[in-house]
Amino acid sequence: MANQYEKKYLSNNPKFIKIVNSIYNTSVEVAAERVSSLVTQHKKSVEGETFLFSSPGRIEVIGNHTDHNFGQVLAASVSVDLLAAVTPLPFNKIIVRSIGYPEVEVNIEDLKIKKQEIGDSAALVRGVAKGFVERGFKIGGFVATTTSDVFKGAGMSSSAAFEVLVSEIFNVFYNEGKIDSIAKAIISQYAENVYFGKPSGLMDQSAISFGGISHIDFKDPHSPQVEKLDWPFSDVSVVVVNCGGDHTNLTPNYAAIRTEMEEVAACFGKEKLREIEKKDFYDSILHLSKKTSGRAILRAIHFFEENSRVEKVYLALKNAEEEKVFAGINQSGDSSYRLLQNCYLEGDKTQPIPLALALAQRIDGLRAVRVHGGGFAGTVLAFVDKQKVENFKTQMGEVFGPNNIYVLKIRNSGATKLDI
Repeated sequence: MANQYEKKYLSNNPKFIKIVNSIYNTSVEVAAERVSSLVTQHKKSVEGETFLFSSPGRIEVIGNHTDHNFGQVLAASVSVDLLAAVTPLPFNKIIVRSIGYPEVEVNIEDLKIKKQEIGDSAALVRGVAKGFVERGFKIGGFVATTTSDVFKGAGMSSSAAFEVLVSEIFNVFYNEGKIDSIAKAIISQYAENVYFGKPSGLMDQSAISFGGISHIDFKDPHSPQVEKLDWPFSDVSVVVVNCGGDHTNLTPNYAAIRTEMEEVAACFGKEKLREIEKKDFYDSILHLSKKTSGRAILRAIHFFEENSRVEKVYLALKNAEEEKVFAGINQSGDSSYRLLQNCYLEGDKTQPIPLALALAQRIDGLRAVRVHGGGFAGTVLAFVDKQKVENFKTQMGEVFGPNNIYVLKIRNSGATKLDI
């Protein structure tokens, strides 16, 4: 249908309206304008049928700094996304035109690692293609025009959204949509680790591939166990507050958390804290205090308690026990502040994250709030009554700027083709 992507047609299309209400936190008119503009841009240089794909951003709900010691996490896909207009090609070339960025072109007949592509989107495309071929899946060419509202620097994992998008396009176009979510997540992680050069875990890709809430257990890091749960609380909005601060020089601070946890594990002759029984750890505090720092022990306490907390919140989610879920998230935030100590840098007097946490806790309608992601700078994550979220947004915006308050919802579908 020639006009199927025109704004007026989309705004009155029941299928499109249902999709918008399901995966976005915006009006049908705004979503229709975004899609129409993207497809118009795509068709300027591409002939052939156009298909739409959406790959969401993600948040870490609970499980702060547990994955690197083989712990458990709950992560979720959210209502911002990488949106793509895609047309298959009859030859083995992939072209991606991301609005505002240089064009990416990859010949997928050559899947060798390219040193010059490390850290570039081309590496992710080539790596995903290699991951598919290694597992006996099919690949083929396509051209995509993309636009993204997955804001960078707020812990939404824009690179993972891109990897999983490419995986889903291959899945739909060339594998009859039969590849499961965990396989797409593992392939996407492989591309990021091996081709792009970033040693990420599987949390980001799993959340984006599965949709909803992903309960991920890294006890066996080579074969993490992932279970998808739907988010049952439609009366709650998710708010990410960008508090400011620069991540540029924080790598040593992030690394110290992992290093200190592993120092404690080494006292037991183990590599990771997950390999130690919780009771054995607590029975050995006196011994540990003579061999490592107090901060290392506190961070280990955070790990053991956070791991147990993930289990409790996971079970509460399955039973839709709202109070228990948000109590657990609040406890997670408190533990990150007091024990993990990743809410501000030593000697930093600006302390934007503690300020945001303190202000949020005073606003009516707040259900839970905690530091989001790696910490030390960046964002906090809040869960707010939907009826009171505009007041929350206004009050937090007065301090941190209205453009730094992002109101989202958890979407229960992962990266997917949008059938309009």
